[in-house]
Amino acid sequence: MLNKVKMLSKVEARKRRHLRVRKKISGTSERPRLSVFRSLKHIYAQLINDEIGHTYCSASSLDPEIRKIAQGKSKTEIAREVGRLLAKRALELGIEKAAFDRGGYKYQGRVRALAEGAREGGLKI
Repeated sequence: MLNKVKMLSKVEARKRRHLRVRKKISGTSERPRLSVFRSLKHIYAQLINDEIGHTYCSASSLDPEIRKIAQGKSKTEIAREVGRLLAKRALELGIEKAAFDRGGYKYQGRVRALAEGAREGGLKI
């Protein structure tokens, strides 16, 4: 009988990488976790306190504030704006630091742009 090696789909592989990252990163009240999810069209980010399971704020490319300025921009430029908007909302809540959770994605392209946008907005990652 031949042994078949099971190949992971892209989604399963990303989820496995995300679990590996999540073992090391946890959000607290002083330093919540900045979690990123990237789909083919949109990008989402949220600040999470894992101790109590509470989401402080979120931002995405679907927010009306982003939709207004997104006309004619690339997905990477929109991701940077999402990062700035999340940082603005976090600072309004008194959150200045965050632990970056890239969600199993490579730190490049839209994920990197979101992190840089959050830094530009005043959030320390």
